[in-house]
Amino acid sequence: MTRDEARVPRRILPTIVLSQLAGTALWFAVNAVMPDLQRDWDLPAEAVGTLTSAVQLGFIAGTLAFALAAIADRFSPRRVFLLCSLAGAACTAAAAVLARDLAALAALRFATGFFLAGIYPVGMKIAAGWYARGLGAALGFLIGALVLGTAAPHGLRALGSAWPWQSLMLAVAAIAAGGGLMLYLLVPDSPHLPRAARLRPQALAVIVTDRKVRASAFGYFGHMWELYAFWVLVPFVLATRLHASQVAAAAFVVIGAGAIGCAAGGLLVRRFGSARVAGAQLAASGACCVLAPLMLDAPLALFHAWLFVWGVTVVGDSPQFSTLTALNAPRDAVGSVLTFVNSIGFAITIPSIQLFAWLAQRLPLDLVLPWLALGPAFGLLALRPLLTARA
Repeated sequence: MTRDEARVPRRILPTIVLSQLAGTALWFAVNAVMPDLQRDWDLPAEAVGTLTSAVQLGFIAGTLAFALAAIADRFSPRRVFLLCSLAGAACTAAAAVLARDLAALAALRFATGFFLAGIYPVGMKIAAGWYARGLGAALGFLIGALVLGTAAPHGLRALGSAWPWQSLMLAVAAIAAGGGLMLYLLVPDSPHLPRAARLRPQALAVIVTDRKVRASAFGYFGHMWELYAFWVLVPFVLATRLHASQVAAAAFVVIGAGAIGCAAGGLLVRRFGSARVAGAQLAASGACCVLAPLMLDAPLALFHAWLFVWGVTVVGDSPQFSTLTALNAPRDAVGSVLTFVNSIGFAITIPSIQLFAWLAQRLPLDLVLPWLALGPAFGLLALRPLLTARA
């Protein structure tokens, strides 16, 4: 820790983490109430894939727009975080109060994803301004907060099982708005905020031509094929063994368990390196995919243990892929490379979500879930140059 970091107020990192958790609760707000929406609006079963993909597409658009306009450089990042938290909360509240059909809801979910681009990446930029050398550990906590934020609507659904679905979405909106206000009031702009270089289209070539960047980027792409599709399918998997009233609480535990993988991975990096930690978690989540036909009918304790391990490892590699890409990218193009890699990764989640949501409605899950392993298998193959180099 540098002398400057030693003087960072203790409240800074916990506040950023809690605000990030609150803001990213917007991500899966609709997923937690899908059974209610399908009942009240007579939505098709595939609507969960459509609405989740709308958020992903909005996030991609927002990330590129914010990077091209250098929004977080031209304006105070904490103000951007606040305004995007309030705007995302307003979109979620509007979805609860004003939307009346799938098209309107999808448009509002797209807008929510767009404003999430001013919450998740901007929160990481704020942390980078305060923790120049301790960012690796901070990154684990921040992505762990993203995971818990993703799981939070399921937790709220479990706590408020008797609530109308509109009330749950309004509660998520209030939490997100509160997170934005908390960060704005308690975290001042750092005097050492990094200034990002302008987005460079040429950085796209580096993702393919640079051997090390290609290894971490393509490893991340394989990881993203599995991650969001798994999160979407978790309630479907749990519903095969649990009563409907138990699914939301169990989904919160399974998805939220990924925060353990993020934090534990960050602790193991100093001993084993980012590539080995990412590779081990990717291999473990891939094994969980392949074991699905056996685990779906296993004794209940083993079924829960399998899903918990899958929840831990499916996202625990994410901070390490970001770290590897940042370390291996050319110094003058780190921001551009990370932006493009993240955008491509989230673009991959859209066909993956749509495909697996569609398949889950038509085929038994024991025939569907093993195909998620294509992502980890591809990712491990891509990551081999860094694994052999002990990166």
